[in-house]
Amino acid sequence: MSAAEELENLQEKMNWHWRNSMRVVRFFAFDARAAFIGIFLLFRLTSWRLWLLFIGNLVFFRYLENKGLTVPAAMRNLRAWIVGVERPGWVAVKRRKFTDYG
Repeated sequence: MSAAEELENLQEKMNWHWRNSMRVVRFFAFDARAAFIGIFLLFRLTSWRLWLLFIGNLVFFRYLENKGLTVPAAMRNLRAWIVGVERPGWVAVKRRKFTDYG
């Protein structure tokens, strides 16, 4: 291996983290945003309700990930479902019909 190839390999090894900068942060096998409730468990470890909420949240978001829906996409979908087809923030002239591409 020539010196130029070794230098190129060394530079590639030093910059490996830039390729992973847009990956989803994981908490074990789960999306870290789905494990957010776990922070509250640090303050009250004996609450069985928090444990149930934590485990249920992880299972629910894992199910959504298996279906191809990420946590932010699930939150946007929930928001669109709650708001419905009515878009009250727009003037009637500029209002367009709500389209669900999901």
